[in-house]
Amino acid sequence: MPRALILINTEVGAEEEVLDMVRKIEGVQNASLVYGIYDLFVEIEAESIEKLKDVITSKIRKIPKVKSTVTMIVVSTSVKPST
Repeated sequence: MPRALILINTEVGAEEEVLDMVRKIEGVQNASLVYGIYDLFVEIEAESIEKLKDVITSKIRKIPKVKSTVTMIVVSTSVKPST
């Protein structure tokens, strides 16, 4: 399944409001508030690359108080073995 990592900037003070809205979107696997240049870190998954793009452009980027996003499409994943 196609996956993407999305970094989101929100309006000042709207971080938790946007986080709550993002968590309700189908396909969101993880959503976290972060400190630094970006306000939220979101992982999404979809059935196809077209569906993935639709979630990003039609749902996440349309959330009120989202100022900007940076999207990274996952090409390969490696899991660190547990010790």
